[in-house]
Amino acid sequence: MKKYVAHSMPEAMKQIRKELGKDAVILHSREVKRGSRIFGLGKKTKIEVVAAKDSDPLIYNQTRQEGLTAEKRQAKEPKQESNSNVLEELQQVKKLLFQSSLQGIQYPVDFQVVYNQLLEQEVEVEIATSIMEAVIEREKTAKIHHSSSELAEEVNKEIERRLQSTHFEGISEQSQIIYFVGPTGVGKTTTLAKIAATSKLQEHKSIAFITTDTYRIAAVEQLKTYAQLLNVPLEVAYSNEELQKAIMKFAAYDLIFVDTAGRNFRNDQDVINFQEGLPTNEASEVFLVLSLSAKPKDILDVYDQFRSIAIKAVIATKMDETRQYGSLLNITLGRKIGIAYITNGQNVPDDITRPDAKMISNFILGEHNEI
Repeated sequence: MKKYVAHSMPEAMKQIRKELGKDAVILHSREVKRGSRIFGLGKKTKIEVVAAKDSDPLIYNQTRQEGLTAEKRQAKEPKQESNSNVLEELQQVKKLLFQSSLQGIQYPVDFQVVYNQLLEQEVEVEIATSIMEAVIEREKTAKIHHSSSELAEEVNKEIERRLQSTHFEGISEQSQIIYFVGPTGVGKTTTLAKIAATSKLQEHKSIAFITTDTYRIAAVEQLKTYAQLLNVPLEVAYSNEELQKAIMKFAAYDLIFVDTAGRNFRNDQDVINFQEGLPTNEASEVFLVLSLSAKPKDILDVYDQFRSIAIKAVIATKMDETRQYGSLLNITLGRKIGIAYITNGQNVPDDITRPDAKMISNFILGEHNEI
């Protein structure tokens, strides 16, 4: 184990690789102030990195000289870094600077870069570790070693592979009553309007609105505005009985969109009362609306509290208000529930999309991720 102090992370990594080799692991990194002026004024920021030699590398390492490929021989020859290599190194620096609670899990440097990015994207440690171990196992079996950028692509493929069993279905053809449920402030009403507008304007279906959100200030007025713009009927239900009557009144319509009041997901009784007043049948579907700008743990807690209701899929909102998309994996892989829609703005009927496995994997470690 050795401590390195350098002007930048690339400089520190060069020292580490030179002295400890490619199997070194980063144990800790932080910014420090170094200088001698009075009161600390004028001190320069440097990078302090603690690294160690991995005595039992997780990746296969072939050392016989006669077995080296042309690519490996070229890697051993000194060469001048190109602009693209410098840019790639800077991207790695940004990821390595992330201070994560690694819970004792360490990988060789290139693997650690990708693993740290998964954690930076707020993917749960258990899921991130499982994904990395699957990629490592394939590398050991194939007896190859990828660069950090290649590893990112391999991890991206592994995420996409795991999402193949997840459904991304929206409203089914046999459904008529569509409920939007979730905590307050996640964008249920706006999301309802986007999906309803698409159903009417693009799919040419007859639709109607019902709102039970009589608690939030101006909630009824907001949905009434959307109803007027789309020229569709709206009923306000102040009780479960009025909700039933409104559904019967709109029985001839193709789709009935029901906007429910936000619930305190930490109050068990509140959720139970809500579930008992939700008249569901084989022609109804319930979508749980969750905000990606919320804390990852809160998102999972909300789902766990509402899972007693027959949730068909999740709608992830406010993607434009965050740079961390790990909750998409936490909810799909961790809770085995599909994502029907993703919204990324307030524009109606725009700013909504139907996701798939490739799209979500790209948000975590792909072309959509600009971190």
